[in-house]
Amino acid sequence: MPVSSQLYADSHVSVVRRNIIANAAAKGWAVLLSLGVIPIYIHFIGIEAWGLMGFFLSLMSVLSLLDLGLGTALNLRFAQYSVQPDRAQEMHDLLRTLEVIYWLVGVAIAATLVALAPAIAAYWIKPQTMAPEIVTQALAMMGIAVAFQWPRVLYSGGLMGMQRQVAANVLMSITGTASSLGGALVLWLVSPTIQALIAWLMAISLVDTLVGRLMLRRFLPTPPRRPRFNRRLLAEIWRFVAGMTGISVMSVILTQLDKMILAKLLPLDAFGYYSLASRVAGGLYFLTGPVATAFFPRFTQLLLTGDREELARLYHRGCQLVSATVLPVAIVLVLFAADFLLLWTRDAAIAGNTGATLALLAAGTAINCLMYLPFTLQLASGRTRLVLYIHTTSVIVMAPLIFVLALHYGGLGAAWVWLVLNCGYLAFALPLMHRRLLPGHLRRWFVTDVGAPLAAALLVAGLWALVAGQQDNHARMLLNLAGVSLLSLLAAAFATPQIRGLIVHHSRRGVQPKVAP
Repeated sequence: MPVSSQLYADSHVSVVRRNIIANAAAKGWAVLLSLGVIPIYIHFIGIEAWGLMGFFLSLMSVLSLLDLGLGTALNLRFAQYSVQPDRAQEMHDLLRTLEVIYWLVGVAIAATLVALAPAIAAYWIKPQTMAPEIVTQALAMMGIAVAFQWPRVLYSGGLMGMQRQVAANVLMSITGTASSLGGALVLWLVSPTIQALIAWLMAISLVDTLVGRLMLRRFLPTPPRRPRFNRRLLAEIWRFVAGMTGISVMSVILTQLDKMILAKLLPLDAFGYYSLASRVAGGLYFLTGPVATAFFPRFTQLLLTGDREELARLYHRGCQLVSATVLPVAIVLVLFAADFLLLWTRDAAIAGNTGATLALLAAGTAINCLMYLPFTLQLASGRTRLVLYIHTTSVIVMAPLIFVLALHYGGLGAAWVWLVLNCGYLAFALPLMHRRLLPGHLRRWFVTDVGAPLAAALLVAGLWALVAGQQDNHARMLLNLAGVSLLSLLAAAFATPQIRGLIVHHSRRGVQPKVAP
């Protein structure tokens, strides 16, 4: 490779590395905040109100299908435009076009949810102790919160496509901290009610969205004229948007159908237990999301320039990074679910009612996380049809299974369906994706990218579980979980060639003798 090309590639690697670090730091901080404040929220508002918050989070995911893939489309276009000169006007016009649509959709969502709040409270939610009027009021406020937060997805997608992921994550960390810690303070000092908590979240969401819009506009190159709504630019991305809309619909059904069914079938407190387990298992996405978010723009650029060798190298590095971080944490959650919940919530009832469900959801979510980079590569290519077909088939198979098993076994049955679904992705979807974009790399993915760190982390955590056994107090539980987590992470990292190479490289740099002046 020529020196200039090598320097160009190295500069992009440093950008990707910087973005991963920024994304991981922000997501990690978000996980810590979530782990810290959820028990506080439950303490003040109760498990039923937390179940209602879980319903709100699921509703947000369901409504995300109205995004129509526009946020991802903006990310894709900005990543492409960033390596093409003289596209400043198109960037501003595309942003103006999509944000008009976003704000209109947000207002429509708010009006609809406010109007439907009484019906949802009466016919869908099953509170045991909460008054129906409180449930109705909370649902109406949630609708307004959705409207305030809705356009944020667009502005975040634009910042990611512009490779301004550090700035985006700084903003997310600041507003996330204000949202989580501020919510806890509101419950403690102002009013221990779900209405007070949602009101605070509404205010922070609006500030977050407006500041994100301002930041994105400042980072865009100066256009020759004022931005305007441009139907031609919308027409150019309609195929991708249509495919992403279908994928979004199917994805939301796959990830939220269990919660929608359980909200109807289970008492609100039982649904609260399942929501808590789902929330903890979903924390694994905070380890995967930073990698996928950082790699998506670079995948797009490499596919545009046709550099398949660099694409394959970067792809395997990303997959190994996901495996080395996600798998050890997931294995610890599976093997020590009850201990983690008891140590976290200090509530034996929560640990007893949630442990088995958490173990199954964590296993299924870990497999889903492993699929993130293959899906990201597929979307970066602009080919959405395969992903849409896979998701549609999964919904057809999964929907009746969720209903039947949830009806008979509650949350545990739904968790089994989630695990089986993701095993199916590995068996059927993954080979199809590699065949189209990276033929000949499937075996390396299974053996090197995933198999080696999985075997290493599972061996260490399994042996630790056999030797350590059950702990009888919180201090020993903490030491036990910290020890097994650290050793599992180290085992997975050193079993992964790319990560092991980076560790050895930086270790050698750190011990190089200094040359005397």
